[in-house]
Amino acid sequence: MKLDILAFGAHPDDVEISVGATLLKYSNEGKSIGIIDLTEGELGTRGSIEQRYKESEKAGQMLGLKVRTNLNLGDGTFEVSHENKVKIIEKIRLHQPEIILANSLSDRHPDHGKGAKLVADASFLSGLDKIKTEHEGIPQTKYRPRLLLHYIQDYYLIPDFILDVSSHGAEKVNLIKCYSSQFYDPNSEEMDTPISGKEFFDFIEGRMLCYGRELGVKYGEAFNIDRTIGTSDLFSMK
Repeated sequence: MKLDILAFGAHPDDVEISVGATLLKYSNEGKSIGIIDLTEGELGTRGSIEQRYKESEKAGQMLGLKVRTNLNLGDGTFEVSHENKVKIIEKIRLHQPEIILANSLSDRHPDHGKGAKLVADASFLSGLDKIKTEHEGIPQTKYRPRLLLHYIQDYYLIPDFILDVSSHGAEKVNLIKCYSSQFYDPNSEEMDTPISGKEFFDFIEGRMLCYGRELGVKYGEAFNIDRTIGTSDLFSMK
């Protein structure tokens, strides 16, 4: 299935935490959206693999996803290898997205930076005809997405641009709560983590408010890109 946006995350919930409002915005506008999780998040302190799959499914329903796949590359252990790049190339060629969203270029969790590099390399290599892949026994044709964007995660990075997501900021918090094993639960007896406290939701909203303020709107989500951004209309810029 061809998609408008294909978002990659090193772990289940990476995408929702970082660009949940962006995906809600474009899903509501009728764009076709998919998520590919690189790992099952099996090294996470809280929750089980089974719980995280159920939570991912619930979040996917809220987002109206057309596709959600887990590549199971190995939480904390996957490498930026040719083998893993080919697995991602196969998905890019299968879904032929206009836009790819990928992990933060640099972040607290080492998987995030590795995931960013892995997806960026695969996005470029997917456009090379001499890299051969197939899906269900049928050879795939080369394909390179029009745009690759890196969302910003835990570390504050200076964004290259910010998207106005004011209409979906509050809804994003509810989306993140689909991952109930990972976030604040006053009845949970599991170990506390940097994201399990009640204040983490304040951080999520505060980050959106911070980026929104730079645009002069209520909420924003921010991105980095490794090339110059252009526009055909100065009057459409904020």
